Amino acid sequence: MLQRIDEFVDYLTNVKRASKNTIASYKRDLVKLNNYLTDSGCQDIVHITSTNLNSYVLMVEKQGMSTATVSRNIASIKAFFLYLLKQGVISEDPSETLKPPKIEKKAPVILTIEEVNLLLEQPNGTAPKDIRDKAMLELLYATGIRVSELINLKVKDINLSMNFLQCHDDNKERVIPFTNETKEALEEYLKNARDAMCKEEQEYLFTNCQGSPMTRQGFWKIIKYYSAKAGIKKDITPHTIRHSFAMHLVNNGADLKSVQEMLGHSDISTTQIYAKANANTKLKEVYEKAHPRANVS
Repeated sequence: MLQRIDEFVDYLTNVKRASKNTIASYKRDLVKLNNYLTDSGCQDIVHITSTNLNSYVLMVEKQGMSTATVSRNIASIKAFFLYLLKQGVISEDPSETLKPPKIEKKAPVILTIEEVNLLLEQPNGTAPKDIRDKAMLELLYATGIRVSELINLKVKDINLSMNFLQCHDDNKERVIPFTNETKEALEEYLKNARDAMCKEEQEYLFTNCQGSPMTRQGFWKIIKYYSAKAGIKKDITPHTIRHSFAMHLVNNGADLKSVQEMLGHSDISTTQIYAKANANTKLKEVYEKAHPRANVS
């Protein structure tokens, strides 16, 4: 089965052009399935039944895995066996009866504009690190890019004369504008901070204090530090800034198609959560203004 998993990974990589994260997750899930089946005495793919797969899913659930993790395991299994079916390796799909658990979708944490401004004001020193942090936070909120996209930006991806950046998402590319304030923060960083942090020539736009490319964990710590310094009580992550960017655009009249394009969502249904949240907020505002007892304590 491990050979078939390798073939499937090759298919995902070269034919489906799936993202590195997706490929790594699918392979990890399938290797874990293989180990379970081997321990259960089922080593031949053609002998795997829906009972085997359901038993495996039950085991994963009993291990205390999150609903999202269980769902991803099932998605990995179903994609793998569908591939085997199309390749003629199996004549029936044993994963057909697998159903993912219902995932309770939580509303994204959104910062108010006041909270965003407070956060962006925190890096106000003149040290290279302060200037870098200011530029990173400004750029993140101005464009709504993912933290992985932020730390992988190259210097050549930034166009200061036209106020936009080129963002590379797997095999896709999108252009996102940014504000004059962001431009000023980037110019300050490139002029007065970046060379002091990069001891050697480095193509990445942002580096850590040792001159190496910034990591996700490194930037996560930056966000946590400044949100605590600002006294913001919400549980902020880099993705919170992305959610806030999108929500503020929708609140101010941006059309969903444009927001989808800037965020890099392949399906507009993902972007629609911001429109729904905006509609709920406006409904509550109308209610509180119109109902005679809405504000009676």
